[in-house]
Amino acid sequence: MTHGMRADSHTPRPDGGGGLRDTAARYALLPLRIFLGVTFVYAGLDKLTDSAFLKDSGAGSIGDMMRAVRDSSALPALVDMALESPVGFGYAIAFGELAVGIGTLLGLLTRIAALGGALISLSLWLTVSWAAEPYYYGNDLPYLMAWTPLILAGAPLLSVDAALRAPRRRGTL
Repeated sequence: MTHGMRADSHTPRPDGGGGLRDTAARYALLPLRIFLGVTFVYAGLDKLTDSAFLKDSGAGSIGDMMRAVRDSSALPALVDMALESPVGFGYAIAFGELAVGIGTLLGLLTRIAALGGALISLSLWLTVSWAAEPYYYGNDLPYLMAWTPLILAGAPLLSVDAALRAPRRRGTL
């Protein structure tokens, strides 16, 4: 008796048809996109509306937080660079998170937004949460890994990117 590989794999059909598995595969990244988008929009807005955060010093300020993590970070030089203008750096992070979150939610330039999210998460992991022990107690590393599928796949469905690609596929653009 010969055992071969099944030829009827569960690869989604190009025409969008298929069963429940095909539908689930096509929409698999949507929950991740919504979670990361909402989280980054919230994080950006939270920073922009927190009067204590966007200050050079004082309880809850970006400046005091950076000074506190400077010696325990993987890249103290990165923290030193941010400490040259902690309020400006705080605004850059907040607006960056907001842009990444909105781009991810809308599916607009999704791969670029995801790369931005990954870079923000990487910089926070190497500075703020680097000293977390064991390493998996810090939340920035899982965020960094969560951005990877969106960098690779983008937003193939329910996105501005997909809407812009559709006319080109039909040959009307």
